Amino acid sequence: MESLFEFLDDKWWLVFPAMAFAGHWTNSLRKAGERRHRRKVELYTLRNQSRELERASAADVEALVATHDAINKRWLDYELDVGKLIDFPLMTDVREPLTVAFLRAKREADGQRPDSPEDMTSPSRLEAYRKAVNSFAVALDVAEREALRIRDSKFTGPERERLATARQLLRIAGDHAATPAERQAAYKRARRELDGLIVLPDATLAALERQAAPGLDAGQEPSDFRHR
Repeated sequence: MESLFEFLDDKWWLVFPAMAFAGHWTNSLRKAGERRHRRKVELYTLRNQSRELERASAADVEALVATHDAINKRWLDYELDVGKLIDFPLMTDVREPLTVAFLRAKREADGQRPDSPEDMTSPSRLEAYRKAVNSFAVALDVAEREALRIRDSKFTGPERERLATARQLLRIAGDHAATPAERQAAYKRARRELDGLIVLPDATLAALERQAAPGLDAGQEPSDFRHR
């Protein structure tokens, strides 16, 4: 025991490096704790940024879906308005390459469309959907310009007369001042005039029955008026 005290008495100066070592060790522990804390803060920040990016992506999808809806509405304006189809028959004529092109682009865009914005979190899927919607818009623009340019110029004189007659008859069929019998007769004759001249989708026929000729007998099917 005495030898220990003698050693300590002789080596008292070792206290200073020991204290320095202890201080350095304590300081290292403190810095390590600070580094761990910084990493936790950085990880938390990155997670929050990721959530923000996901929310921004959802907003992008919502905006793109709204654009898609607007383009679809432009097409539906033709599909549900027989008068517009009479004026621009190319828009439903599947023999026309431009019509086929925009209908194909529409199917592609509709196929890429998500059920809800939350379903589309992949940037690559969003980009594919964006390209499909843009292609649909461009194809519809091209078809519309061509339809406006040619209108009914591809029809013969007698065929254009039939189209003009159909326009007049449809105005009578939708005229609430006309009697139900007059409206029904005008509707049926308009269908005969249009048969074989322009392509009318089933949705157009249904809209025509609902809006232009509500006086038709209940349950009557438009099966006798199918496009060629």
